[in-house]
Amino acid sequence: MPIRQMKENSEQHFVIKPQVQNSMTQVQKNQKNLQNGKGPPTQNESQNAKINQHNSPPSKNRGRRRGRGGRKSDQSDIPMRPSSRPCTIVEKSMSEFPAIGKPVENGSVSVENGGNVCAMDMGFPSSSKSLRFAPRPGFGQAGTKCIVKANHFFAQLPEKDLNQYDVTITPEVVSRSLNRSIMAELVKLYKESDLGMRLPAYDGRKCLYTAGELPFTSREFNIKIVGEDDGMNGPKREREYKVVIKFVARANLHHLGQFLSGKCADAPQEALQILDIVLRELSTKKYCAVGRSFFSPDIRKPQRLGEGLESWCGFYQSIRPTQMGLSLNIDMSSAVFIEPLPVIEYIAQLLGKDVFSRILSDSDRVKIKKALRGVKVEVTHRGNVRRKYRVSGLTSQPTRELVFPVDDDSNMKSVVEYFQEMYGFTIQHTHLPCLQVGNQKKANYLPMEACKIVEGQRYTKRLNEKQITSLLKVTCQRPKDRENDILQTVRKNAYDEDPYAEEFGIKISEKLACVEARILPAPWLKYHDTGKEKDCLPQVGQWNMMNKKMINGSTVSRWACINFSRSVQESVARGFCNELAQMCQISGMEYNPEPVIPIYSARPEHVEKALKHVCNAASNKLKGKELELLLVILPDSNGSLYGDLKRICETDLGLITQCCLTKHVFKINKQYLANVALKINVKMGGRNTVLLDAISCRIPLVSDIPTIIFGADVTHPENGEDSSPSIAAVVASQDWPEVTKYAGLVCAQAHRQELIQDLFKTWHDPVRGTVSGGMIRDLLISFRKATGQKPQRIIFYRDGVSEGQFYQVLLYELDAIRKACASLEPNYQPPVTFVIVQKRHHTRLFANNHKDRSSIDKSGNILPGTVVDSKICHPTEFDFYLCSHAGIQGTSRPAHYHVLWDENHFTADGIQSLTNNLCYTYVYFHFSFAFNFVSGMTNATPILQVCKVYALCLSW
Repeated sequence: MPIRQMKENSEQHFVIKPQVQNSMTQVQKNQKNLQNGKGPPTQNESQNAKINQHNSPPSKNRGRRRGRGGRKSDQSDIPMRPSSRPCTIVEKSMSEFPAIGKPVENGSVSVENGGNVCAMDMGFPSSSKSLRFAPRPGFGQAGTKCIVKANHFFAQLPEKDLNQYDVTITPEVVSRSLNRSIMAELVKLYKESDLGMRLPAYDGRKCLYTAGELPFTSREFNIKIVGEDDGMNGPKREREYKVVIKFVARANLHHLGQFLSGKCADAPQEALQILDIVLRELSTKKYCAVGRSFFSPDIRKPQRLGEGLESWCGFYQSIRPTQMGLSLNIDMSSAVFIEPLPVIEYIAQLLGKDVFSRILSDSDRVKIKKALRGVKVEVTHRGNVRRKYRVSGLTSQPTRELVFPVDDDSNMKSVVEYFQEMYGFTIQHTHLPCLQVGNQKKANYLPMEACKIVEGQRYTKRLNEKQITSLLKVTCQRPKDRENDILQTVRKNAYDEDPYAEEFGIKISEKLACVEARILPAPWLKYHDTGKEKDCLPQVGQWNMMNKKMINGSTVSRWACINFSRSVQESVARGFCNELAQMCQISGMEYNPEPVIPIYSARPEHVEKALKHVCNAASNKLKGKELELLLVILPDSNGSLYGDLKRICETDLGLITQCCLTKHVFKINKQYLANVALKINVKMGGRNTVLLDAISCRIPLVSDIPTIIFGADVTHPENGEDSSPSIAAVVASQDWPEVTKYAGLVCAQAHRQELIQDLFKTWHDPVRGTVSGGMIRDLLISFRKATGQKPQRIIFYRDGVSEGQFYQVLLYELDAIRKACASLEPNYQPPVTFVIVQKRHHTRLFANNHKDRSSIDKSGNILPGTVVDSKICHPTEFDFYLCSHAGIQGTSRPAHYHVLWDENHFTADGIQSLTNNLCYTYVYFHFSFAFNFVSGMTNATPILQVCKVYALCLSW
């Protein structure tokens, strides 16, 4: 059955004494000890790791290799590394590092068959030895040289010593903002006396930093704070806190200077973190901080998104070590906030109907309760007294029916009477329920019309389609506009006038960094010889299928169509299907023009029933044979229908689907049909195009020996989804030397677990004994079956890993790759190159001259193929930025590639050109639609953007 396409230590170290650090859990302490080389995992940890990771049977949620027909398998952002250990291979004895072992003559690594189980629990390194990431082998030379600007601003390294103090506040305070208020009051009262005129920077938790010593090593202060919930003229609640400040450690920045100059590979992350906190201190006081970004309605007028939500403009800020020295990365950012409306107006927007006179339905109550739970409101019926409360629920009764005991004799009073007598406030809308605030044992009632939503509350739940569209319109900025906004933000922040920056001696440039870049040439693409154009050279990252035929067209004999759109008549649907069939044939596929059964129309709410009906009807008509393809016509606004349909077809029915929106069915466009045909061909096991260099065996370190290219990613549930599993996906090439055809596997794993648990697994079977399995092993077997050869080289692209997780992911997943190989054949250990791909970063590249048409594309973005591996990149490690795609709307986001492990000894040009070329093979197109707003022309896009689409469910 054809496989379905898928898509050295420095002279001086910065030390923070552990005995006065923030309180950590034992797990965190163990992890830090491991990462700093202070000891191996404990025996219990190793045993737990073995139990958790390797002694269980395959998960029932394991996905299957995506073959035609898709049947189920028979087997059920501070983005800084917590350790400052750097990474090239360090030889270890097998007992110390069983998973990686020593190199042998053929360049691979020797490991005992099966290997020892990785002594690692939830990401702990399996070795206490120093692990060094691959060093930069040199700088790339290929391509046309040019100059680009990056949103990095040079930060002069201060010459002052840094001092860290531990802060203990009693009673303990959970709120970081309250902690900051307490410390601000302390500085206000004691700066000129006890603090010796020092202006400290505070992280809001346990650490205080100063430039120079304080006049004491330990001191206790008593600070009184007025409750922020009270108004100017109301009764003020005063609370007293005991604050103990104790000296922890002193360090200068010599180590950081050595690291930035490339004289040592051991990054002093603690020093970087201190400088980052110092530069964030003033903005933290002025703006609403969310992660690494700051937002305010004063930066730009908020834009309404509908249903009581609005978009706030802000900026991202992070200090980073680069080849040019310290760099301050500034970028524009947007976030969604709840609009600070009166609650009654908010629910009117939320429900989209009049609530001032109409009774709420049960579904309305549920929607309001979900939306307002946890939201902070302030009362408006007490004049200047604006007490704040957090909503815990909604009453089941309307306000007019609510009564409560007013004394110990159980005398009752209505909420309406109470507010009238107590505050002289007449409740007008007594038909509405009240908000419940406080806990369940002692809940208070607040009328909706007496409350207003507090400003500055971020909304973290899922947005609907209209809100997403509105948000995209707000956030989509042309490169020149984004660059101007970034420069304006830097000028407005006025770092030269920042008292904290001045205190610590930090100076920030106001000019964008000018960086040397190169534009890599696009690869020639090979199409079928029977087409008018046998090959193609993409221009500015774009090309189309006109006059070309798929190099390997698939066959579609048995297909059906189901229509979920009420506005699409059967005749219109039939005409669309005919046009699509013709386009598939013209493009090089064998496509039966007639469906197995007549086009079936159904309502979206009956999706599961309709799908099963079509499958059963087709099976009866085909006398047991199954459908190969199901075309699906969807309403333009289809809510959860698309997700439900994909889930049912991919997991229950094993059915390949191609979805089309109603607007495309009515307005039949040849280019649209050609793109759909390309998607169908890939899904059905065909290949649309291959790299000419691949056919000619001219790709270094790929064409010489059988090479398999993996792509891996983990998709996590949205915020608020506390019980849903994370989904791991792995794809792998199956057609060496072309590396164009991919198979994929998916599996569910623990909630928000980033390490891919199912890469390699062993379990005990009563009959067969110890059994090996896992996604890497399965895909290696699949490669050998497809090509007749076993892979002699592995290139592993891993998406979505933050810098703080580099060590854990590399150790754990490289170990899994080793074990998977060893389980197949004794001493089988092909060399591995392990590359992290990051898209969630804030580096943006701009043309040096926006008026120079030869240096930009139609959208004003830098040209596709632009690669940067100097100045703004890591001082010593092997990383680069590559913008492989053409921009359509907004500002292009280059992918950041970080080679952590490289046993194949790639040159800079080698890995950069390979990565860029892979982006032009068609299986990497689909995610560009979502990321780059592609419409019409096929567009190259970073390699790992394909993983979710091809390994989870193929996008339309």
